[in-house]
Amino acid sequence: MFNLNAILWWILPSHLKIVKAGDKDLDGQLDFEEFVHYLRDHEKKLRLVFKSLDTKNDGRIDKQEIMQSLRDLGVNISEQQAEKILKSMDKNGTMTIDWNEWRDYHLLHPADNIPEIILYWKHATIFDVGESLMVPDEFTAEEKKTGMWWRHLVAGGAAGAVSRTCTAPLDRLKVLMQVHASRTNSMCIAGGFTHMIREGGMWSLWRGNGMNVIKIAPESAIKFMAYEQIKRLIGSNQETLGILERFVAGSLAGAIAQSSIYPMEVLKTRLALRKTGQFSGIADCAKQIFRKEGMAAFYKGYIPNLIGIIPYAGIDLAVYETLKNSWLQRYATDSADPGVFVLLACGTTSSTCGQLASYPLALVRTRMQAQATIEGGPQMTMSGLFKHIVKTEGAFGLYRGLAPNFMKVIPAVSISYVVYENLKMSLGVVSR
Repeated sequence: MFNLNAILWWILPSHLKIVKAGDKDLDGQLDFEEFVHYLRDHEKKLRLVFKSLDTKNDGRIDKQEIMQSLRDLGVNISEQQAEKILKSMDKNGTMTIDWNEWRDYHLLHPADNIPEIILYWKHATIFDVGESLMVPDEFTAEEKKTGMWWRHLVAGGAAGAVSRTCTAPLDRLKVLMQVHASRTNSMCIAGGFTHMIREGGMWSLWRGNGMNVIKIAPESAIKFMAYEQIKRLIGSNQETLGILERFVAGSLAGAIAQSSIYPMEVLKTRLALRKTGQFSGIADCAKQIFRKEGMAAFYKGYIPNLIGIIPYAGIDLAVYETLKNSWLQRYATDSADPGVFVLLACGTTSSTCGQLASYPLALVRTRMQAQATIEGGPQMTMSGLFKHIVKTEGAFGLYRGLAPNFMKVIPAVSISYVVYENLKMSLGVVSR
């Protein structure tokens, strides 16, 4: 039976959350049948969370189990903080929590359990900055069971398509500066835009964007499936992985996805660099590359691209988790929901740091993809190209095109978030 005192104690401050969580017919009111259904459904979820926390299987949760469970999520707390959590739920002073204490405390708190962090802090699914090298997001057991996970991925993919299309002129300018800018040809942002418009008109600003959008779906699907399989191979039966496990699984999944769609990356670069009338479309571009350069041309730059996953994914994940933990420890008193601006700030900062760390590898990849387009240019290996750039342009040469790349981060993140949130509601996603 439910503890009536606990229900009466929590019903006033939490009634709005309960109505929102239990109102199945969306009439703004909670009838008796909906309330009973809510209680039963929520108790099942609480039982699952309790079992996952009770690693000793002794029917009680102690401070060490709380600390370890949060550590697995990437949230580090002190013993004093763990004791504070215990004291808030411990009724009999044993400094452990049994099932009844856990249930009575959380029953009328729809969001107060650990998987809430997963729901509110999605990162890779929401933010698209043009590079798909982030570690995939976790999905709760409930999201997988109800099919919400694929709705998240569809919304994220569509948001990425809109975001990339809106920032395509900056992305094409970045590619041009990476390939053609040098000490003797100091291409600036204004000059780059002027050159593109004079050469091909306004529509030329979006060259290469079609392929950039097309590759979102296969890359996201392959990465998600690979990530889930790698998690199983690692042998984790937990709902979430630790940070190191996430980094390893995410990097491997990213490598598999990139290997599968890499010819699309080459086509995107060649289409962005093409002159007016050079190709009639994507298929014609692929045919001409294959006829003139062979199959190997579709994998030029593959090695620096693969190596670049490690610094990008690692630093992006580390910075995001650090910022997330800092916010959760300071401000997560009643809810793990950080709000729009905190989420955007964390996502923008971590993505920028990840891009900055891997940018020299991204530049070398792009130049290797484009080598055949430069008349009379040498065909260099990765190490040879690094040495050539540093020798002729200095270390700064490894960061050509960085300005337009950073200029597109904030609009890209903002646009993808807004579109994602709207599409998510249209698809019936209710986890956030």
